[in-house]
Amino acid sequence: MSNDDNKFNFTKASLDSLPTPATGKRAYYYDTKLRGLGLSITDRGSKSFIVYRWVSGKPERITLGRYPDLTIEQARRKATEVNATIAQGENPNDKRRAERGEMTLKEFFDEFLERHSKLHKTSWKEDQAQFDRYLAPWSKRKLSNITKIDIQKLHQEIGADKGHYAANRLLALLSVMFVKANEFGLWNKENPAKGIKKFKEKSRERFLQAVELPRFFKALAEEPNGSIRDYIWISILTGVRRSNVLSMKWKDIYLEHNEWHIPHTKNGTPHIVTLVPEVVEILKQRQQQANDNIYVFPSTGKHGHLVEPKKGWQRIRERAKIDNIRIHDLRRTLGSWQARTGASLVMIGKSLNQKSIQATSIYARLDLDPVRASVERATSAILEAAGVKLKQSKEPVD
Repeated sequence: MSNDDNKFNFTKASLDSLPTPATGKRAYYYDTKLRGLGLSITDRGSKSFIVYRWVSGKPERITLGRYPDLTIEQARRKATEVNATIAQGENPNDKRRAERGEMTLKEFFDEFLERHSKLHKTSWKEDQAQFDRYLAPWSKRKLSNITKIDIQKLHQEIGADKGHYAANRLLALLSVMFVKANEFGLWNKENPAKGIKKFKEKSRERFLQAVELPRFFKALAEEPNGSIRDYIWISILTGVRRSNVLSMKWKDIYLEHNEWHIPHTKNGTPHIVTLVPEVVEILKQRQQQANDNIYVFPSTGKHGHLVEPKKGWQRIRERAKIDNIRIHDLRRTLGSWQARTGASLVMIGKSLNQKSIQATSIYARLDLDPVRASVERATSAILEAAGVKLKQSKEPVD
């Protein structure tokens, strides 16, 4: 293993005075105070602490860390831990070899996206957006190098910067990712996101009030981008989730029956949307400009359809002087106006495709006629309160 000239009591002075080996050579020195502890020196003068031991009948060098970043006392403590592991019949290098072959977070996320999200979630693009927004700095980290403390810290930072809702959604995504890693046979350790306490979320009850509707629809009518204008109209007059409206396909629309059949929704069930006359008129206008595109709101981007129009939405809000409203609140607006016009909670749930344990069995017995009447009463009340009449859609403006 070594000769006696290479063995001595490690001190800072003795290690600092060691010569640099010749080009292409590496030298090893061993501590007389602690069994197996050694120091490796390269021909460039780089020094690293190691443990040299025979494990299961073969020699193993286990690297501890660089000197002087790692002090002699720190190296001795780490070497003691390694010796204890070997005494228990384990090889520390086996674990390191396994970690080197382990997936990075980015590699696993790509697999998670293909094997889970895209197959089972209509909102898979939101998973991609969350990864890009918050997890990209961890892309090259091995799964086993992501700890509960790391996730807790990130959860707290996002909660303080972006809000409790955003932080909790990312925590939920990470938790599902590690569950799926286990199911896929790529992970056999405890879920590091498990047991982290979520922030309390205040229920959001925001929707467009009667006094705001005239300003809102005036600002909407002034929006120069025809696609964004039509998208907002359809969102508020159908109450459908934004991801479904953005990816709306012509093959799912039956204008002769005033219906839109959505095959996949967030809650996992298909949904038949009743289309009020104002929405039908918008779709007929857009259909004349479709040019065989499969999407109602086509785009030249990678998704093939419009993605959330943040700039356009901001323009509309600024013109309307309404700064605390989100696109999702348009969905809540329809439900609130249905309630104002006498719709039952069951009727509202049916029209918005919201799941409820108590109401699910009742939903199945409802036909579309009363749902259509409820939506039409609500949309008529919205337009009447706004004091506007729907204008025909114009050619989209870039």
